[in-house]
Amino acid sequence: MLKIYVRERQKVGEGVKQPKYRIVAVTGGQLQIEATHFRKVEIEQIAKDVGAQVIYMEPVPEDEKHKFEH
Repeated sequence: MLKIYVRERQKVGEGVKQPKYRIVAVTGGQLQIEATHFRKVEIEQIAKDVGAQVIYMEPVPEDEKHKFEH
């Protein structure tokens, strides 16, 4: 099954009318992505049209981010 992994963007402020999500990965098939940032409704429409499942990734808490730095 095609899966689209999505996370919230980190630099979008409250009330800002910018797309809030970013596609991180696509597995289980091929899907060409042209844009960088998406609105939730756009991601869900793409998933519906291609028969994919959307996986919303949980944000990493601030105090744990240092564990993932190189």
